[in-house]
Formats: sequence, C-alpha cells, structure tokens
Amino acid sequence: MTTLRTLFRQRPFTLYLATRLPALLAAQVQTVAVGAQVYALTHNPLDLGLVGLSQFLPFLACVLPAGQMADRFDRRLIIAACLLLECLCSIALVWFSAVGLTSAWPIFAVMVPFGVARALMSPASQAILPNLVERDQFASAVGLNSSLWQFTTIVGPAIGGYLYAGFGPTFVYAITAGLMLLGLAAAVAMPTAPQQRGGHDSTLRAVMEGLSFVWRRRPVLGAISLDLFAVLFGGAVALLPAYAADVLTVGAQGLGWLRAAPGMGAAVMGVCLTLRPIRRHAGFAMFGGVIVFGLATVVFGLSRNFAMSLAALAVLGAADMVSVFVRHLLVQLETPDAMRGRVGAVSSMFIGASNELGEFESGLTAAWWGLAPAVVIGGVMTLLVAAVWMALFPPLRRLDRFSEH
Repeated sequence: MTTLRTLFRQRPFTLYLATRLPALLAAQVQTVAVGAQVYALTHNPLDLGLVGLSQFLPFLACVLPAGQMADRFDRRLIIAACLLLECLCSIALVWFSAVGLTSAWPIFAVMVPFGVARALMSPASQAILPNLVERDQFASAVGLNSSLWQFTTIVGPAIGGYLYAGFGPTFVYAITAGLMLLGLAAAVAMPTAPQQRGGHDSTLRAVMEGLSFVWRRRPVLGAISLDLFAVLFGGAVALLPAYAADVLTVGAQGLGWLRAAPGMGAAVMGVCLTLRPIRRHAGFAMFGGVIVFGLATVVFGLSRNFAMSLAALAVLGAADMVSVFVRHLLVQLETPDAMRGRVGAVSSMFIGASNELGEFESGLTAAWWGLAPAVVIGGVMTLLVAAVWMALFPPLRRLDRFSEH
C-alpha cells in the first residue's frame, strides 16, 4: 500500500491516470453500443468482424509512423490530439444515430478515423509511462495502469449495455463524447514529461528501426508475436453480441455483463500484480497465461449457460492479464527511452492486429462454421500457438528476471 500512496503523490502520473480513465471508459461503452447496433441492423456475425477490420486497416497503416512521432514530439500533446479526434468520432456517431441508420456502413466509416486515433495514441501512451515514475516503481505503475484498464472493461460494458437498452445508441454516443472531453482536459493539464528525443530522421529506415530492434531482441519478439497469434485465434469477445442475442438470449444488458466479465477477472489479477508484481519465472507465467486463456476460450465456446459463460470469460481475462503484464514490462524495460515510441508502435501493431484482425477472423469463421465451432477451434489454435512458441523461443520460455539495466 505504501507503493500505491507514493505513486498517487506524483502529479504527472495521477494526471496520466485521469486522462486514461475517462478515455478508456468511453471506448468500452462505445464498443458495446457499436456491436449491438451493427448486429441489430444486419444480424450478420461477419459485420461484427468488419467493425474490427475497419479499425485495423488504418491502425496498421499509421502505427509505425506513430511510433516515430512518439519519439520525436511531446507525447502528451499527441495523446491530447488523438483524444480530440476520438471525441469527434463519437459526435459523428451521435449524428448518424439521431438521423436514423438503415445500414452499418456509416458506422464502419466512423471507425476508420477512430482506428487512426488509436494508432497514433497507443505508442505515445505506452512510451510516456516510464517517464512519469521512478524505475523501482515502474512494475507497480504498470500493474496499476493495467488494473485501471481492466476496471474500465468491467464498468464500461455494463454501463454501455444498460444505457443502450434503456436509452438507445444516440444517448450512449453522447456520453462517450463527453468522457473523451474529460480525458482531453486531463491530458492538457498534464505537465510535459522529461523525454529523450529520438527518431529525428524522417526516412522509412528510421520508421523501421523499431521493427529492427524487436527482431534483434528474441524474448521481446517472442512475447509480442505470441500475443498476436494467441488473441488472433482466441477472439471470442468479438462474437459476444451474437452470443447474447442468439445463443444465451440475454439481451443488451446481458451483453454488457458478458463484455465486462473478462475485465472482472483481469482486474482482480491486476490488483494482485500491482501488490505482488511478477519478478521471477516471467516466461513460465506468460506461457501459462496463454494456455489458460486458450482453455477458457474453449469452455466458453461450449457453454450454453449464462453463469458458466461469465465464469469462463472471467478466467480468460485473468489469464490474459498475466500475459499482458509480462509483455509490457519486457518491452518497456528492454528498450531505451529514445526508442520506446517506435518499439511501442511495433508492439501496438501486433496487439492491434491480434484484436481488430482477430475480430474479423472470428466474424468470418463464425459466418462459415457457426458461432460455437468458430470459438472452440480458435481456443484450440491458441493452445497450439503456445506450444509452438515455447519451442521457437527458448529464451522467452526460460526467462526468469527482467533486465535491470
């Protein structure tokens, strides 16, 4: 508890959390509303995948240049500009919903600039955190930051499902726009963090330095590529609107709880990791988290009981939290500050691919094979990925302590 008090006494870090809390909450609320609205319009699981694809393609195009931007320019200002763009996207969703939608394509169109904003903000948000706290407090700061994210994945979907069911999508998007503005205000108030500037060369070579750095660090490469393929195949969360409507028949409020369940498990794990960070056997913990994630995905795919589905998703979230914690520490502590933006961009590219492209993969396979087979096969593929990566990356499997330099 002393560590937490010390962290909260640091004004730049508390303002950083105040920036992320409303922004992350808005994104979670909006995700539920977008999924529910798209599925209500089309009743096609493939369109749920297209929501992810419409964010992934611009994310993929922008994220590596975004890493160079995070190393050259004030990361705080980048975060603020991206929050402004996300707010404008929410306002556009308010307008489209208010005038009436007969097709999902306007929503897909808004998700494109939203994906651009996420791409530009992600490297800056990752890279700025080590500049806000002392090195010996960084592991706890990562755990607290991750817990905050998981808290929003619990509260956000529950709020989103409740508001969508009671007031409709227009009201939900208005709330998300307001939350984005709160995050923007905190970002503007945040003092400029000390930062080693790098990436001044604007050539393609400079942009690609992050990829080159990751390629040379085998544990880092193994960690972020493991996350890519594990979540790519285990993307059950993308299909939750269809599960809530057609399999579990629990409606929009039930969808909110299903979306919140992974965050519940992850939040509990995040608190544990904040108080007792992983300092030994990090590789074992990471692979163990991925294996449990795959098993929980299989259980969810086979379940027809709402309580069992919630429990499986909670376990899935807790397991994913362990993997995320190890990967984030490994990437940040193995990377010089002047390179953190570009390396964070590579990490974000892999994570974005696993999430948004995974949503598209899940929607496509569900359209081909049905909901349950797509989820179960995805969980089995995640287990296979873990086994293959343990063989391909022995240094990651044997990783004990994080670098101390």
